[in-house]
Amino acid sequence: MPDRSCRTAYRGAAMIETFEEVLGRMVGPLAAGAALPLLDPEPLLAADDRIAALGAAFLVALCGRDHPAHERALAVLNRPLEGDDGEVARFLRRALDLVRDEIRSSVATDEALAARLSSTAARLVDPRLGASETAEALWSLFFPEGAGIIGHEAARESALRARRTVGIQEPNPHPISDPAREILLTSNVLLTVPPASRPLDARPYPPELARDLTAAAAEPQHHWFDHPIQVGVEPAGNELLYGLRGLDEALAFEDARRGDGDGIGTVPCVLSVTVTHDGLRRAARPYVEAELARSGGLRHLAVHAFTEADTDRLVEDVLAPAAGCDDADLLRDVFGVDGAYGRHYSFLKAIAAFWHVVVDPRVRGTFKIDLDQVFPQAELVAETGRSAFEHLASPAWGALGVDSAGRPVELGMIAGALVNERDIERGLFTSDVPYPDRPPAADELVFFSRLPQALSSAAEMMERHDSSERDGVATCLERIHVTGGTNGVLVDALRRHRPFTPAFIGRAEDQAYILSVLGRPGRRLAYVHAAGLVMRHDTEAFAGEAIAAAHVGKLVGDYVRILEFSAYADAIAGDRTDGSLDLAGIRLLLDPFTGCFVSRLPVTVTMLRFALRLVRFFAEGETASAHAFAIVGARRIDDALDRTGDGSRLRDLVRRERRGWDVYFDALDALEAGIRVGDPRALALRRRGCEIVASCRVRGEAAGSRSA
Repeated sequence: MPDRSCRTAYRGAAMIETFEEVLGRMVGPLAAGAALPLLDPEPLLAADDRIAALGAAFLVALCGRDHPAHERALAVLNRPLEGDDGEVARFLRRALDLVRDEIRSSVATDEALAARLSSTAARLVDPRLGASETAEALWSLFFPEGAGIIGHEAARESALRARRTVGIQEPNPHPISDPAREILLTSNVLLTVPPASRPLDARPYPPELARDLTAAAAEPQHHWFDHPIQVGVEPAGNELLYGLRGLDEALAFEDARRGDGDGIGTVPCVLSVTVTHDGLRRAARPYVEAELARSGGLRHLAVHAFTEADTDRLVEDVLAPAAGCDDADLLRDVFGVDGAYGRHYSFLKAIAAFWHVVVDPRVRGTFKIDLDQVFPQAELVAETGRSAFEHLASPAWGALGVDSAGRPVELGMIAGALVNERDIERGLFTSDVPYPDRPPAADELVFFSRLPQALSSAAEMMERHDSSERDGVATCLERIHVTGGTNGVLVDALRRHRPFTPAFIGRAEDQAYILSVLGRPGRRLAYVHAAGLVMRHDTEAFAGEAIAAAHVGKLVGDYVRILEFSAYADAIAGDRTDGSLDLAGIRLLLDPFTGCFVSRLPVTVTMLRFALRLVRFFAEGETASAHAFAIVGARRIDDALDRTGDGSRLRDLVRRERRGWDVYFDALDALEAGIRVGDPRALALRRRGCEIVASCRVRGEAAGSRSA
């Protein structure tokens, strides 16, 4: 009788044939009036455009030898090419093998997945299958988090709210009471090179700054963000100025609302300054200072801008000496602002603990905003009866409770919601991500994150805490789906749980942050939903050019996210301790939106999305976008495949970063203890830390005090 390994290998090989049957139904000769195939890539095999031919060849080759154009597709993939075309071809050849390997290994070890693959193949054979049935069949295999939502939205929202409900056992006995003094406001500035259409000599920058910017523009790009600020953009379209002015106006509203004769004064705001090109590092601070100096002043904000050079100084001069060890390199790896999204996001949380120990012990929490968002204070008061800061003074933030599965949680984090600028006239509680109002395109039949995102947005962000099920006092909603801005953490919870987002995470760093605590034992750190704390999302109103320029990078980042989140969740589950969540538990907690990026078939789903989207670009006549998408995608997805393909190596990377953050928080604990007893060395380190913080203060941006 064949041993188990032989049977497993046999089943894996058989499932490859079943997978090829599914692909053969998805992409093949078009039939009038039929829901399948989704598209027919075969005509593009003979295209003069080599990128178009390569995308088509990849899809046809995945269909296996039964596809009549299989040999032609392999010939297209294997022909010698140079430059960008050659890079795309090499990437697709590698991915072809990786997809087959993943299908073979995954279905051989996951009986439920094998059953879904067989079921999908059987369903797709039915010629009577309509568009909606086809979508559900494909989603059941590739994207189960999206299956069963359409037509059942209200029931799914209700079920999700029930799953997110937390019973509060102990409200925070010492909640935030004076947010202006107890909360450190933070945000991130993302800078990229000037657009070719806007010459720098037309901007009033010092000659040395203009030279640095010109040199940086000639360099290759290393990091991609959703809508980075293009240096040289007009003030009206500059997110830095827009967001800080909006925050300053919100603080003026809070100042007037206090009515106690004791104004809020000048409130510190920490900015991380992150760049897409290495050459922008030297220009980053001068640019921020030049733009803010021209902005007309900020009355209530004391802005501190931290570049990578500044965080290096904190490590070298304060943190490493306080740690009393030779781990400066480990600290630099985790504590900084340049790199992918995850790095500056973790910094903007961790800096609050540093601020509490070194700068101002009154700071008990931090709250991050995105600079394309503003607090609509008048609407907040009109609809909820409370201003932004009044929402933050809640005993639920920091409460202890039990989730719907009976697990203990600590609500040490807080999350608000968003409303789009174009929708705010309809009310604050208007979801910023509505359900799709069009049929899914070909690539979206493999992965359609907009669908569970709309479900999560409606169920989680729009919760009002005004019902018997969730009143915000005895019961509340836990948030999993959070946004990059409109969220905060208490310093005490931060220092005990030590959450972080790995520095390699290049998108959805906000949602990755919570994953770091899911493999840990004990009471789980969680977000409490701040019902009614809504920020107005204004990106489309002023940053259209930046959004358009970053469109391809953002799109590719969404594909990389599947690989990163899937591998990261595996690493967390594989490194868990007794009593913590396993991979199934992690998926259940994160579903539907955050969890949909933790895929059972991450390589397969990513590459099918990529190839189908590439062919769709050509079908829609968007040739320039197709080329940019293929070239950027080949580089970034290939890098992500290298980074995530070895589970043990990724687990070691996450462990190393966790050690780095342990060193950071241990250093602060030691420094605080030394300060408390008046140790001269600790006091000297504190003075040096205050000097560095003071040097990061952006001059000319406020009319108030200049103190740190």
